[in-house]
Amino acid sequence: MNVRASPLISEFPDDAPLGSILDVLDAHANKALVLTLGNERVQAGYRIMEVKTGSFVTLDCGGNRDAWRETILQGEDIPLTHGSAPMTVAKFLSILGQVGNKVQLDMDARLTWEVSRPDDPMQVYDVADIEIDNDRAIVRLSPRPAICKPRRRAQQARVSACCV
Repeated sequence: MNVRASPLISEFPDDAPLGSILDVLDAHANKALVLTLGNERVQAGYRIMEVKTGSFVTLDCGGNRDAWRETILQGEDIPLTHGSAPMTVAKFLSILGQVGNKVQLDMDARLTWEVSRPDDPMQVYDVADIEIDNDRAIVRLSPRPAICKPRRRAQQARVSACCV
């Protein structure tokens, strides 16, 4: 009897670090790397246009200082060209390896995706989860909303205070 195993799904927090995502993908180098934006699939010819690393120091609307490190992958959502193949996990890891040889990649830095079609504005995404099935690693990206950090902290404090 042939029983198809359920796909492995790894879920991530909004600020998932680069290293955690690469750890999940590393064991699946031979699979096609499929990106989705919500319910819509990124076209199979997508490209990684730029990899950015940076440290941010900010002051939020409540006057609170914040600091973090981020790795930003900028992707172009384009169709597959004749004679080319969709990106594999191995190709993706190779691109990041080449970048890492020239620019220090911080595996603990928050991973952000910026994706758009040519001539459209870029949108910012976080990795929501990764689903691994027979021949694909499906990276689901979710749009990153703007947040009021002081309000979010207050809401989180109320939730944790009621559970004590």
